[in-house]
Amino acid sequence: MRRQALRGRGARSNRGGRHERLQRTFADDGWGTLAGLAVEGPATEVTCERARGIITRNDSPDVGFDHSVNPYRGCEHGCIYCYARPGHAHLGHSPGLDFETKLIAKENAPELFEKALNRPGWRGEPVAIGTYTDCYQPIERRFRLTRRILEVAESHGQPVVLITKSQLVRRDIDVLRRLAARRLVRVAISITTLDRRLARLMEPRAATPQRRLDTMATLAEAGIPVSLMLAPVIPALNDHEMETIMLRARDAGAETAAMVMLRLPLEIAELFREWLQEHFPDRAGRVLSLVREMHGGRLYDARFGKRMRGAGPYAWTLWRRFDLACRRLGLGERCTPLNVSAFRAGKSGRGQMQLPLPGL
Repeated sequence: MRRQALRGRGARSNRGGRHERLQRTFADDGWGTLAGLAVEGPATEVTCERARGIITRNDSPDVGFDHSVNPYRGCEHGCIYCYARPGHAHLGHSPGLDFETKLIAKENAPELFEKALNRPGWRGEPVAIGTYTDCYQPIERRFRLTRRILEVAESHGQPVVLITKSQLVRRDIDVLRRLAARRLVRVAISITTLDRRLARLMEPRAATPQRRLDTMATLAEAGIPVSLMLAPVIPALNDHEMETIMLRARDAGAETAAMVMLRLPLEIAELFREWLQEHFPDRAGRVLSLVREMHGGRLYDARFGKRMRGAGPYAWTLWRRFDLACRRLGLGERCTPLNVSAFRAGKSGRGQMQLPLPGL
């Protein structure tokens, strides 16, 4: 029996993670109970944790940042392709529905960020916020962790880059405008498709494509540098929209653009396969065949230089199209560099204590 889709959720199932000794399987008893449970779906649960650290360092040559901050684990946007899903397996949760329904807020993230910026060895290197899960997902309205992190960054002159597909970033336009005036911020808006139906199926609780374009325009009009994050590009599903998305983003105020090919590491491969067969059974085989073509016959190649770009004729064609569109649209010609020299340790000017001058 075919299980019905869960309304408002990306994953089709809650299959166990790779670290679990026991795996769950579903079997219908003929009464249709599975379908009923699926339609109702699980509610969102949020747990608070006291994290031990907040700035993560990476040495991957595939990404344009060395340091990142993620105030949340899991993401209610429910993007089926999200490469962060396998991380939930380390928590004893499923990378499927648990990832988008069992969320964790690092309630002390702003304080940890403040502490990290005051360490003697920190020199104000740019920090990317929301690289793993969206820093402006719906629960940010309640916890305001991203807002408070931005306020810490402002008090230190710390340059930051935000990555989001949410219109909630407009709430913080006051702080972002002040950071932008000192060349301390850039906001990357992720737009995967302009097709409302595809977006609803693929990113069920994220802002609509038009809202993201509107958000981009609002930020640009406020003098805040904006970039387009075209990620992921999925063969035979959204790749035909590339140039149109880039044109609309440029017209909305984007200065630069970046692209990432679809990644299917670990549990994501089977979750994405389930999703394809549920919503696009007519082209599921074609999509997966092209993904394998770009990764040497596999669904994923984890090697640096390959995992986010792919290889082979099809990948080369997509990247060639992207490069030509960037040139034609002028994306990258007016990139505003971040001011890495503005950083000062010590909140509100209070850093290392000064010795009193003689006679005072």
